[in-house]
Amino acid sequence: MTEFMQPQLQLADGHTMPQLGFGVYKLNTPETMTTAIKAAYQAGYRLFDTAQAYGNEAALGTAFQQLALPRKNLFITTKVAEVNQGYDNTLRSVEASLKRLQTDHLDLLLVHWPIHSQFFATWRAFERLKAEKIVTSIGVSNYHQTHLDYLATQANEQPVVNQIENHPYLSQEPLLAYDRKHNIVNQAWSPLGRGAVLQDPALAAIAQQHQRSVAQIILRWHLQRGLALIPKSQNPQRIKENAAIFDFKLSADDMTAIARLNRRQRTGDDPEVVYEIEHQYH
Repeated sequence: MTEFMQPQLQLADGHTMPQLGFGVYKLNTPETMTTAIKAAYQAGYRLFDTAQAYGNEAALGTAFQQLALPRKNLFITTKVAEVNQGYDNTLRSVEASLKRLQTDHLDLLLVHWPIHSQFFATWRAFERLKAEKIVTSIGVSNYHQTHLDYLATQANEQPVVNQIENHPYLSQEPLLAYDRKHNIVNQAWSPLGRGAVLQDPALAAIAQQHQRSVAQIILRWHLQRGLALIPKSQNPQRIKENAAIFDFKLSADDMTAIARLNRRQRTGDDPEVVYEIEHQYH
């Protein structure tokens, strides 16, 4: 896959983002990170998604430098951790993130989880960072419809992305419909359900029919629903395989069969609980 085949999604702020990205969660050593980023870049990934909470922004920044990847070719996302939320804390923490990532701007900045005490203050800081062009686009992660409605009561601009847990066992169709209506792009984290769905017989049957891996079937399902997605892997072969999803199509019957698998089953935290207790709990 070349970067010319990489579909771009239009954001409500006028910018675009690659539909397929590479998640770096749990890539915790510099060697693992550099190997994975090299494989991902060669496979055509241009969006790289990290977070302050992952503790690997510096390793990602170093990987970009070691591989001499042109900054203009990269779309870099990071997320502000719960402990760094609040107006001043957010501004300080983003400055620190930029240093670790060895860049002077971010393409996308997300609030990692909603927390009630700093809910509006954090977003005010995000709006300032965007106004100062330190950040190109601003969005949220793990926001329910209630959080988005609440944010809209005071925000000057709305998030252009909502990154949510999404996979065949947690398809979240009502939230997707709400976000589409409000011009918010949904980006799926844990798009493969942290492996939970890879053994599903219904998916295995569809995969066999298309002569593809189950992972490719799931990722293609996300694409055809219009979602952005950030699969992650340390394995160069799997990284390449996860990007090879643009040369086949699932039928309407396939899409319906996958839609029926929804169990509202989370592999991660419930945003409603994190909002109340103000930290992740898994």
